[in-house]
Amino acid sequence: MSYPPLADVRKTFRVDWYRSPIPGAKLRELSRRSDRQAWFQAGGHLALFCLTAALVFHFWSLQLWGAFLLALFCHGTVTSFFSGIASHELGHGTVFRTKWLNKVFLYIFSLIGWFDTYDYNMSHTYHHRYTLHPEGDREVLLPIEPTLASFFMLQLFTISLATKPRRVFDKGGLISTVVVTLRAAFGGVGPDFGVVVGRDRLPAFEWRRALHADQPEEFRKSVRWSRILLLFHGSILLIAIATGLWVLPLIFSTAVFTANALRYFIALPQHCGLRDNVNDFRKSVRSMRVNPLFSFLYWRMEWHLEHHMYAGVPCYNLPKLYEAVADDMPEPRTLIGAWKEMRMIWCRQKGDPDFQFDTPLPPTARVARSDAPEEIELESSIGDLAPAGLR
Repeated sequence: MSYPPLADVRKTFRVDWYRSPIPGAKLRELSRRSDRQAWFQAGGHLALFCLTAALVFHFWSLQLWGAFLLALFCHGTVTSFFSGIASHELGHGTVFRTKWLNKVFLYIFSLIGWFDTYDYNMSHTYHHRYTLHPEGDREVLLPIEPTLASFFMLQLFTISLATKPRRVFDKGGLISTVVVTLRAAFGGVGPDFGVVVGRDRLPAFEWRRALHADQPEEFRKSVRWSRILLLFHGSILLIAIATGLWVLPLIFSTAVFTANALRYFIALPQHCGLRDNVNDFRKSVRSMRVNPLFSFLYWRMEWHLEHHMYAGVPCYNLPKLYEAVADDMPEPRTLIGAWKEMRMIWCRQKGDPDFQFDTPLPPTARVARSDAPEEIELESSIGDLAPAGLR
């Protein structure tokens, strides 16, 4: 499948998105960033990482192996949300009001999470502008299989060594991530791991190549960042070898690949099984209600429909955003309900590859806006995500 150059897409392709009406004053209020709430979210997540890391080290030093494994599982669960979750929202630049704090936390989470924020920011800018329109968004390509395969599950509950990414910017296993980072540090894109998209096989790194050709300056930053990642994690390994503290790589370098099950179960429902090539986020994005702990670890991204509709709203204000536009929105799923829905859709798609689920809307919902947006720029904002060449 061939696509036009991204520079041509920006010139010729525009999606006229439907967004649920909201008064301009209310949107401005919800779009305000708060250092206090940001410290609770970002600082709290990092503090939880330090707490579980201390427990891992403590039980390792006492050779209490049962407690050590349990602590390592909890530590991996907490850390798995660093990559593509914490770094996602910080990449939007909407968490802290103080911009340099946003950058500092972004680099901390990305460093521990083996996350290339420069490649991702390019891709995610297109993802928001052209959500699930493959001409301009290949970060997510439908259909996605909500797999529960036994070997895949085994890795998710232990350590992911060889799992392939479901999406281009989902991290793969430890081995593939190290290989890709090594290649990227020398200006390469990575081996042609294949991801199955419907009945076609699409090279997972074709999208990255398109992004690099489109934004060469960001590509150079990505190369430098890959070298920093290797330097950081290589130093951790050398310190472990020199001191005999082999627990250090488990705390800092492999934790993001450990116990990924919760992240998988809560993150997959974002778009899985829904419709592509539509201009209504309510048909292509799914929101859920989850418990407060899961919501905290997931940085409120269970309100994913609201995030796509008004991406300039900080994550901690998304529940309030839903309340403001609830009459125009589909009912949020439960986590279990979302998975039942995705599995039902996938069973249909195996027999009918063209089937896509049409999310029902409430009787009070609109299908088109009759009023002009009060603040078009604020409505379409994606925060500070877009690199200079895409603004």
